Amino acid sequence: MMRLPLFFVLITVMIDAMGVGLIMPIMPSLLQEVQGGSLADAAIWGGVLATTFAVMQFLFSPILGALSDAYGRRPVLLISLIVMALDYLVMALAGSLWLLLLGRLVGGITAATHATAGAYIADISRPTEKAANFGLLGAAFGIGFVLGPLMGGLLGELGTRAPFYAAALLAGLNFTLGWFVMRETVTDETRRAFDWRRANPLGAFRAIGRIPGISGLLWVYFLYSVAIYVYPAVWSYFTAERFGWQPQMIGISLAVYGICMALVQGGLLRYMVRHLGERRTVIWGQIFDFFAFGILAVISSGGLALTLIPISALGAVVQPALQGLMSRAVADNQQGELQGVMTAAHALSMIISPLMMTATFAAFSDKNSGYYLPGAPFVLALVLMLIGAAVFVRSRSSVT
Repeated sequence: MMRLPLFFVLITVMIDAMGVGLIMPIMPSLLQEVQGGSLADAAIWGGVLATTFAVMQFLFSPILGALSDAYGRRPVLLISLIVMALDYLVMALAGSLWLLLLGRLVGGITAATHATAGAYIADISRPTEKAANFGLLGAAFGIGFVLGPLMGGLLGELGTRAPFYAAALLAGLNFTLGWFVMRETVTDETRRAFDWRRANPLGAFRAIGRIPGISGLLWVYFLYSVAIYVYPAVWSYFTAERFGWQPQMIGISLAVYGICMALVQGGLLRYMVRHLGERRTVIWGQIFDFFAFGILAVISSGGLALTLIPISALGAVVQPALQGLMSRAVADNQQGELQGVMTAAHALSMIISPLMMTATFAAFSDKNSGYYLPGAPFVLALVLMLIGAAVFVRSRSSVT
C-alpha cells in the first residue's frame, strides 16, 4: 500500500537533488554566456546563485514543514512540484543574470520540500528504522546527484538550456504520479495547528532546540553540512583549474560520486547502524571525510581524484545517522517541524558555504600569486569537520 507513495516521495527528493546537480557542469559556460567574464568571475556569481537558492530554502523549510504538520504532506509536495516545473521553464528561457537569479529564488522554495519528505519517512518508520530509512532519502538524493550532473553534462552538449527543459518535464511527470498515488499520513491525532511563531526559522530553531539533546546535534549537523558542501560549491571550478576537465568529465565524476553515495546510504548505512549504532556510524563517517579532504587539498592527478571518490562517499553515512538520532527524540506531531529545522540548517550552510568556498578558491587559484593552492577549500572543509567532530565527541546526551 505504501510502496507507490514512498516511490513518489523518493522521486521528489531525487528531483530536488537534480536542481542542485543539474546546473553544476554547465554553470561556468552558462554564466560566461550570459554575462561574459573569466572563470574566476563565473565562480563568484555561481556562489551568489547557489547562496540565493539556499537563502530561500532556509526561510521556507520550517514553513513548509509546519504546513505539512497542519495540512498534510500531500498538498505541500504536489503544489511544490508544479511550481518547480514552471520554474525550470523560466530558467530555460532566461537571457539575463537577473532571470537566472529569479529562477534560483523560486527553486529554493520548491526544494524546501525535502523537510516534508523527511517528515513522511518519519511518519511511516518505527523508531529503530528511522536512521536506515532516512538513508533511503539520502540514496534518492544521491541518484538525483548522479542524474543531475549527467543530464547537465550530456544535454549541455546540445546547449546550456536543454537540461532545464528535461528537468521541467520530469517535475511535471512526477506531479502527475503523485496526484494519483500519494496518500496522506497526517491524521487527526497527529495534526497540529500552523503557528507562524514556530514556522519562521528562528522560532522553529528555538522550539526544537529546547528538546533535550537536540541543540548539540544540530550544531554538528550544521558544521558538517557547511564542510561537505565544498563538493558542489567548487568541484566544477577546482577540477577545471587543477586537472583541465571539460563539462562532460566533470559531469561523469559527479555521477560516480552520486552513485557511490546512493550505494552507501541505501545499503551500507543500514548495516553500519545495525552493527555499530548511530553514534559510532557518525564518527566513522567523519573519519572518512577527514581522509578525503586532506588528499584533495594537495592532489595534482585527475586519475587519483577519481579513485578517491568511493572513499569520499563513505562519509555520506553521517547526515542520515544524525537525522535518526534527532527524529527519535521528538514527538510524532513535531516531525515536520524537526525536518524543517534540519533542512533550514542545511540551507543555512548552503548560504555560507558557497560564498566561503568559492571565495577561497578564487583567492588561491591565481598562478601569479605566491600562494597557489586550488585545493584550499578542502583545507577549510577539513577544519570545519574537525570542529564538528569535537562537538559530537563531547556530546553526552541521552539522545546519542
